[in-house]
Amino acid sequence: MGLITAEGIRVFAHHGHLPEEAVLGGHFIVNVWVEADTTEVEKTDDLNDTVDYVKIIEIVKQQMTIRSNMIEHPAKRIVDAILPLHKVQKVTVEVEKVLPPIDAAFDKISVTTEGSN
Repeated sequence: MGLITAEGIRVFAHHGHLPEEAVLGGHFIVNVWVEADTTEVEKTDDLNDTVDYVKIIEIVKQQMTIRSNMIEHPAKRIVDAILPLHKVQKVTVEVEKVLPPIDAAFDKISVTTEGSN
């Protein structure tokens, strides 16, 4: 079992409950952790025997283009799109909303969700 990570994927998207977020959009950071069976690739050194992190990034970018009111929605879509990939056993996704339009001081606003086979 191995852990494949793709952290700090930066995307611009139009997620948010407020009407101006749908129009103006905002910045998001997506982190993905994939637990996968890496037994075969550890022996073969062949990309076909593991989970390609380029595919993970493509899925994140694609799912983040689909507008949602709540960041839980694209996070779950990303999990659901990665789970069927060959060798994947568990997926955890964190979607962070960078500088949401609220009057508060904070370090981070994010949601984390996961799924497994």
